[in-house]
Amino acid sequence: MKESFSDRLRRLAVEAFKFLTVGGLGYIVDVGLSNLLAYGFGPIPALLEGSPIKSKIISTILSMVVVWIGNRLWTYGDRTTNSNMRGIVLFIAVNLAGMVITVIPLGVTWYLLDMRDQLTYNISTNIIGIGLAMIFRFYAYRTWVFKDESPHAEVVVPLEESSRVPDDRS
Repeated sequence: MKESFSDRLRRLAVEAFKFLTVGGLGYIVDVGLSNLLAYGFGPIPALLEGSPIKSKIISTILSMVVVWIGNRLWTYGDRTTNSNMRGIVLFIAVNLAGMVITVIPLGVTWYLLDMRDQLTYNISTNIIGIGLAMIFRFYAYRTWVFKDESPHAEVVVPLEESSRVPDDRS
């Protein structure tokens, strides 16, 4: 039996909720660490002052670890990646592409527009960049990394039983 539209929509909504929850945790790690590295926090000095892209790359890599664990075990725990190595390689490739998408608005505001304040940094990378990358990652995770390979419908064909066994001795 084919899955109804409302069932598919409900399943997609649950998947999106889990994806956004795990992504929210990764977002906190990413934004918090990138700001800590680029600008410091209170008495903690900035470790990479003047290097926002390096800060963002480091924070993205750490948040990738958090998101991999959450998505692999919870969001897409019922799906297969066919092998752990294949899943990890695809996950890394998708996230590297997502990282490029994330830093493009930062590169534009920081280097082309010469807008180097903390507010512009956060809007360009942590709102615009991550928002665009999130849309890409949701599509890529469900399509390539954690592909749903379960059959949508099972077809059962009844076999007719013959009352006579054919004779192969001729």
